[in-house]
Amino acid sequence: MSAADLPLAALGTWLREHVAGFDGIESATKFKGGQSNPTYLIEAASGRCVLRRKPPGALLASAHAVDREFRVLQALHGGAIPVARPLALCRDDAVIGSMFYVMAYVPGRVQWDPALPDVDAATRGAMYGRVLDTLVALATLDVDAAGLADYGKPGSYFARQVSRWTAQYRASETETIAAMDALIDWLPANLPDDDGKVALVHGDFRIDNLMWIDDRVGAVVDWELSTLGHPLADLGYFCMALRLPRNPVLPGLAGLDRAALGIPDEAALLDAFAARTGLDPRAEWPFHLAFHFFRLAAIAQGVMKRAIDGNASSEQALAAGKMARTIAELGAGAAQSR
Repeated sequence: MSAADLPLAALGTWLREHVAGFDGIESATKFKGGQSNPTYLIEAASGRCVLRRKPPGALLASAHAVDREFRVLQALHGGAIPVARPLALCRDDAVIGSMFYVMAYVPGRVQWDPALPDVDAATRGAMYGRVLDTLVALATLDVDAAGLADYGKPGSYFARQVSRWTAQYRASETETIAAMDALIDWLPANLPDDDGKVALVHGDFRIDNLMWIDDRVGAVVDWELSTLGHPLADLGYFCMALRLPRNPVLPGLAGLDRAALGIPDEAALLDAFAARTGLDPRAEWPFHLAFHFFRLAAIAQGVMKRAIDGNASSEQALAAGKMARTIAELGAGAAQSR
């Protein structure tokens, strides 16, 4: 899907009617990434904004919920968790072919590689400190005060997520992956006790879903998988992602010398998070890692299925989908470390 698929005349008319001050649409350029919900830079005489849409074609139930993303931006904008300013939501598929929303343009940059190869060690350390600040802010957000008390079901987060992603994986399964079958058996039998704690969970918290302005987080983006859940969830997902092997599609930090790079090791991240939130993940850490590898493998499998069906929005979708087996095997290994 290219930017040429956007009907600029119809889009420009809608934006002029629904976004204050918008005028003179000129072009749309699709951003790199966005394997799930295509995202575009909109250039206009009145300035820049960003459009994020559902992809076309048959979609899995509850997937690609851009309206939920828009609600989160409305709830968080101006608070401790930096997000782009939401501008307007369009539920009418007739305008461009699918539901979409627009948000203000954040003039930052995306760091695709968690090794941050273009900065020095001191700056890397500072940036990972900002990551931790954001994880702490997410884990400690008062969801009631933010108006998000009904954004998801409270309690039993991991049990519900294992059930949901098992169903999603089975719906998009294209081959047998023994490690996924093993995790589907192991995870329900090893669920941690539900402590009743509830937080807003981003659901895909990685370095490349942060917009950076120098060494500061200008915005957290891609809230498609967000919901109410457990305050340890984003921490587990972030650390899982750092354990991935070096690869051009979903790069991790496996095999790199973190100390030399100025990046805190996993134990230091967990210690700092526990000290600042009062939430200690270490007793159940193998479960958290195994769960998030399983979940990411299920997501990758969904990307693979969309690529095969011709509905994926990224040229890298097929390569990302092929990572499902590797990710699942890492999850099975984490489970065995318990």
